[in-house]
Amino acid sequence: MTNGAPKILSNFCSNNFFKRELLECIIEITTDVCNDVDEIYNDIRPKIDMAIEFSKDNNFELLSMPIHPFAKVCDQKISDDKRYTDFLDRMQWPLRRLLISGIHVHVGVESGEKAIAIINGMKRYIPYFIALSANSPFFEGENTGLASTRTKIFEGLPNTGIPERLRNYSEFQKFMRTLIKANSIDSIREIWWDIRPHPGFGTVEIRICDSIPNLMDIKDLTAFCQALVVGLSRHYDNGTQLPYLDNWILYENKWRATRYGIDADLIIDEDGKQVSIRSEIINTINNLCDVVNELNLGESMDRLINRVKKGHAFYKDQISVFNQRKDLKDVIIKDIGVLKNDK
Repeated sequence: MTNGAPKILSNFCSNNFFKRELLECIIEITTDVCNDVDEIYNDIRPKIDMAIEFSKDNNFELLSMPIHPFAKVCDQKISDDKRYTDFLDRMQWPLRRLLISGIHVHVGVESGEKAIAIINGMKRYIPYFIALSANSPFFEGENTGLASTRTKIFEGLPNTGIPERLRNYSEFQKFMRTLIKANSIDSIREIWWDIRPHPGFGTVEIRICDSIPNLMDIKDLTAFCQALVVGLSRHYDNGTQLPYLDNWILYENKWRATRYGIDADLIIDEDGKQVSIRSEIINTINNLCDVVNELNLGESMDRLINRVKKGHAFYKDQISVFNQRKDLKDVIIKDIGVLKNDK
């Protein structure tokens, strides 16, 4: 692990899509506003390629994993940015542990009221995104036994995890006003829920996914985000909604996906009935067929369904390579961590 972010950011200082992160070993690369997932791919691919080429020229490589499998938290350097140094002063140890990275997807919605309704509906799908992206079984050289260790590390911060159940947008505004006036937060940027409204962008932001190394897989996850948001938006427009799960079921299901990933069984009702997360993901995609066809997301959904049926999971790839080679360095270099361009 190397503190390469300052070099990359200095080289691309005129490119606003390269952003500083908490630690100097991490950078964030973002897209412009895009109309569909193909635009997202075509937008971010050249940026990633530029970053890969620059890093190679400077004798380091980019890793797209939620946790470096054997790097030590104590060896990392905080970025020289007042926002982050202030965070560190306030958060202390939980913040210092954030040697993690993830994928954030924004989907535009028409109003704050609709955003809150969609977020309330999206909470039941949080385990699906964890299972589909889980990619962090190792932390500081240890097999943690979790499919997504990143999920549990991030939950150590305040204002994280499953969103509060809010009745409407004005209640969200009251929530924000209270925390800002109490000097608990400065802005929405410090509400780190798994899914949150983003008033500045006019979006619902899905923040739960682990980082994964293949851009096509990222595109497919993004397509699933878009399909779910649009599907729930249609429910809102039609004055309908899916039944909400009780909070204790939401928390238990999230834990199960965090622990068991794609092999988890989910609770689906108050009687404790369980079904496999694989079948629930496939059924959900099938139920979204009208939205999938309208948004031209069929190829992405077909790839997701095929991956789920095979039981493929990124965390399993890491564990398999380690069990074969007994060396965590191979977990990085065996085509499952290091970013590559398409050239």
